[in-house]
Amino acid sequence: MVRRLFLHHARRRLHSGTASSIPLSTPIFAIFGANTGVGKTLVSAGLATALLSSPSPAVSSVAYLKPLQTGYPVDSDASFVFSRTPALLRAFPPCRATRLIASCRTFFQSPAVEAKAESLHESQEKVVTYGAGAAEQTKVLACCTAYAWREPVSPHLAAEREGMAAGDDEVKGCVEQWLLEEGIGEGGEVWKILETAGGVASPSASGTLQCDLYRPFRLPAILVGDGRLGGISSTLSAYETLLLRGYDVSAVILEDRELSNDKFLLSYLRNRVHVLILPQIPEDPLDDLTDWFSESSSIFIFLKDELQSFHSRRIERLNSMQRKSKALLWWPFTQHNLVPQDSVTVIDSRYGENFSVYKIKDKMLIPQFDACASWWTQGPDSNLQIELARDMGYAAARYGHVMFPENVHEPALHSAEVLLGGVGKGWASRVYYSDNGSTAIEIALKMAFRKFSLDHGIMASSENSTRNERNIQLKVLALNGSYHGDTLGAMEAQAPSAYTSFLQQPWYSGRGLFLDPPTVYIKSEVYNISLPQSMQHDPQTYGDTCFFSQAEVFCKTRDKTFAADLYSSYIKQKLSEFSLSSSSEHLAALIIEPVIQGAGGMLMIDPLFQRVLVSECRSRKIPVIFDEVFTGFWRLGVESASELLGCLPDIACYAKLMTGGIIPLAATLATEEVFESFESDSKLTALLHGHSYTAHAMGCTAALKAMQWYRGPSTNSNLDTDHMKLKELWDGTLVKQLSSLPNVKRVVSLGTLCAIELKAEGADAGYASLYASSLVQQLRKEDDIYIRPLGNVIYLMCGPCTPRDSCTRQLLKVHRRLCALN
Repeated sequence: MVRRLFLHHARRRLHSGTASSIPLSTPIFAIFGANTGVGKTLVSAGLATALLSSPSPAVSSVAYLKPLQTGYPVDSDASFVFSRTPALLRAFPPCRATRLIASCRTFFQSPAVEAKAESLHESQEKVVTYGAGAAEQTKVLACCTAYAWREPVSPHLAAEREGMAAGDDEVKGCVEQWLLEEGIGEGGEVWKILETAGGVASPSASGTLQCDLYRPFRLPAILVGDGRLGGISSTLSAYETLLLRGYDVSAVILEDRELSNDKFLLSYLRNRVHVLILPQIPEDPLDDLTDWFSESSSIFIFLKDELQSFHSRRIERLNSMQRKSKALLWWPFTQHNLVPQDSVTVIDSRYGENFSVYKIKDKMLIPQFDACASWWTQGPDSNLQIELARDMGYAAARYGHVMFPENVHEPALHSAEVLLGGVGKGWASRVYYSDNGSTAIEIALKMAFRKFSLDHGIMASSENSTRNERNIQLKVLALNGSYHGDTLGAMEAQAPSAYTSFLQQPWYSGRGLFLDPPTVYIKSEVYNISLPQSMQHDPQTYGDTCFFSQAEVFCKTRDKTFAADLYSSYIKQKLSEFSLSSSSEHLAALIIEPVIQGAGGMLMIDPLFQRVLVSECRSRKIPVIFDEVFTGFWRLGVESASELLGCLPDIACYAKLMTGGIIPLAATLATEEVFESFESDSKLTALLHGHSYTAHAMGCTAALKAMQWYRGPSTNSNLDTDHMKLKELWDGTLVKQLSSLPNVKRVVSLGTLCAIELKAEGADAGYASLYASSLVQQLRKEDDIYIRPLGNVIYLMCGPCTPRDSCTRQLLKVHRRLCALN
């Protein structure tokens, strides 16, 4: 009955889509081993004894969990802790008489175990009293085994041989249910100890390494080191494996084999963590270890005190972060007066698509879906996150940082090859690295201006013509609603907006001609084309402004419609008006965000309009720049948004998703013709732009891994390999339902993006709007979705590898909130 109830609750949490919640009101630690047979269970029993012998009301109960157990029932670590801890408490009783209720449960036994006559019962209980006099207090020891197999081999082999699988989700569900169970005792603290199987990197039942299996919980680790010959190496390897995955190691404890392993470890670790030494463990199997535990008792008491201190310091840090952040930090794009201290999100860690957020009032770590993909950078699932950390560590150790001009290293070269064979395939031949999207844009503008100047004969032929050069003004052709970055040059290439106002950029002049683009959106289940007022037209002759599928919007047969003619006429008229206004001003580059304008409000631009615009610029020899800092690398469902447009640029900029969002790096890709416009015998005609960390090895290594991961069918299950695009991630029925809500003005759903503009008027609309504030707080605090709106536009953004069912869960929460929104 207990087993069925436990499984029911665990599965219900899993199917609800809730990731791992972790209570921090009580100390919880995971015991990892540098190898098998190093004494993890002895440490568990010794620590449990030290805790339960503490004077009341310090500790009222200890819960012990062994998620995976092989060699059962002969080897049952939960049974050992269950039997030895009470015996030790009776042998070395505290001053105060205590009644101990001890239990031992096993939830799932393989058929091979159940067939054995000596199989343990599903549940055992006993009550013991220790200390002098009548019992004055009651304490609890609850020991559990989740999955048990008979053969004493690695769990992945036992699961295969004995016909009882234990998938990662099932194991994690059991662990989470155990973590959330309340202790039974008379006040005081409830401590929880999770003991892993084998070594840090030993396989679980599914084959997943145990350090990866339990990573969603990120429990503070007690590492049981190896005191044997060779144990220094295995202990340090285990320690660094845990650190690489983001675990905090609270203590290292190992057996004394008279090899001074502890002294070397303490010196090597530079006192970053306590290294404790235990007496040598007797090898006689008949020894009940009572004397050994007696000799070790002071070490376990010291370990208990250090763990308590570790836990207290952690809680103290987390509790102070909101207050300190308000006093010390200056957040970007944030009005501090609008951020109450208690609304600051305290992020303890990240796992895949989720933040682990600390809730001060509840003293809980809660998973929160990162629905803005941390400013559109995030692509990794939990597996890629680990791979990126490992590869970047390798690059840092191998290269540190090396300068780039006239040099080459493997990460820069290999990632350039992947860029040119991916987003640059069929048009680009050169890669220019920089540090962020805004810088990549400035580099692209310099490239385009040089190419335009050469093509149109306005390059200075001698030094004497410098004065004439300064009379020539090169400007950009761009779109209203555009955004190309925060640096001064990039801001000059975008239309006037809240980002370029005098308050933000007093030097801004807007060096360009900015066209009004037609937009596409879903409303009442239909794709609609919205034409700007400046584009005069006859509604009877324009043609279709409504479509019933996204494919119709992108279909190239629209190139021969009246809409294409209208767009062409509008563009030509605006270009003609500009050329007549000044003989010294030239439109020397077209720069657009293909298909989606991000910071402008998640606006979908009619792809036909952008295609016509590119074609017109080609005919005038105006270089074309695609700003794919946001749209590139599968953000819109394809590797490059140029695939959606059906046309190619001369120059394109990439960042954000390029490295998986783990470290800044950007790249500006260009055609060979653009590159050749900088070639000569003079250094002064070279592209004089760069920064100290150009093509840094860690960034290039991360980019190489991320780009290959996104487009690998074995690593990205969302990939439709037949068409090399992502499968539909947002539930189409839900999207249509959202578009039909009366308080929704428009919906845009494409690739990893689902944006919803709330119907609002006047000051409630636009970037400065606070209209969505209450909705955002509900989604954050009650629905565990981290949303950061663009005024009255809220959006959900996942990664290229995010499971579709996860997207559906988030969308359902948003739909429910919008239905209830007044």
